[in-house]
Amino acid sequence: MTDYKNLKSTVFELLKSNDLDRGLDELCRFPAHKIIKPIFSLLCNNDQEIKSRAVTAMGVVVANLAEKDIDSARQIMRRLMWSLNEESGGIGWGAPEAMGEIMACHEDLAKEYAHILTSYIKQDENFLEYELLQRGVVWGLGRLAQVRPHLVQDAINYLYPYLESRDNTVRGIAAWTMGVFGAKEACLQLEILLGDNAEVQLYLNRKLVVYRVKDLAEEALAAIKPK
Repeated sequence: MTDYKNLKSTVFELLKSNDLDRGLDELCRFPAHKIIKPIFSLLCNNDQEIKSRAVTAMGVVVANLAEKDIDSARQIMRRLMWSLNEESGGIGWGAPEAMGEIMACHEDLAKEYAHILTSYIKQDENFLEYELLQRGVVWGLGRLAQVRPHLVQDAINYLYPYLESRDNTVRGIAAWTMGVFGAKEACLQLEILLGDNAEVQLYLNRKLVVYRVKDLAEEALAAIKPK
């Protein structure tokens, strides 16, 4: 137990570092089976920046593992999926984001599991009702679409309701995600959001930044309809 506590503390400090790239490089020098557990635990951290960086770390570490042992990487994906299952007894904090990041980092895993991530926004499949988890799955889809949009194109048709969510963060992330997809059909809803002054935190390019929903909608429209 002491060794685990020390390792968790080490992982925490590396993710907290001002030089995240160096911290990630250091993490990748540890055996993956040793550091996955502490990274998992940090997906639940109350500090949003640490949680977000744990998502990044999960992507890098699991992608590296997949190059050496794809079956072990699949086990981690299945563990993330299980955490979102009601039968697990947990809530699955950070799991959708981690899945999206892992698949953005590794093509083979994306080909196998992209449809699972999309299923979490489909009412007749594995729909996630909890808005805090909806934030994660919509972000995860946007992150994956940044790299492999062809694998999640069918998600667009199920994302429109999130632009009208009562949750400010869900609306903002959905606006950003529609911009990533270049979803022309979302323009009318995005234009409505140009009057939405609610502030949200969004993790982009490994940085946690506060945006207004209206600004994310404006950027999405600019991406969809460049001048």
